[in-house]
Amino acid sequence: MPIYVYETLPTTPNVAPERFEVRQSMAEAPLTQHPESGVPVRRILSAGLVIVNSPQGGAACGTPRAVSNGGCGSGNCCMH
Repeated sequence: MPIYVYETLPTTPNVAPERFEVRQSMAEAPLTQHPESGVPVRRILSAGLVIVNSPQGGAACGTPRAVSNGGCGSGNCCMH
């Protein structure tokens, strides 16, 4: 089951949104309120993490590195 990230939509001024994760089936409807506090929430879209390894089977630059864009490019560990 995927893990979805949600963010609260505070109704009080100067209250920072809270992010939390929920494991849900893809068939389940998105949450509309925080399961504990009842505060309205919205689901956040995210790309997740990808572990980039070198083509030789070893880790790039000595250790696996999580990159948010999911590919090798300028500035990523697998570029030499």
